[in-house]
Amino acid sequence: MGGIGPMSLIIIGIVALLIFGPKKLPELGKAFGSTLREFKNATKGLVDEDDDDKKKKELDK
Repeated sequence: MGGIGPMSLIIIGIVALLIFGPKKLPELGKAFGSTLREFKNATKGLVDEDDDDKKKKELDK
């Protein structure tokens, strides 16, 4: 069985609209987007630091 299909996304959207209402939904989407962006930047920073550490170890050899 595989993942979330288009019908599931539609149902989730309708439920979210019923729970939060049409005025609150854009605010929630914006907050979710900024949270996701911050998470992506933080994980990218961790990966970059890890790569830097590996390069330093290789140069020290």
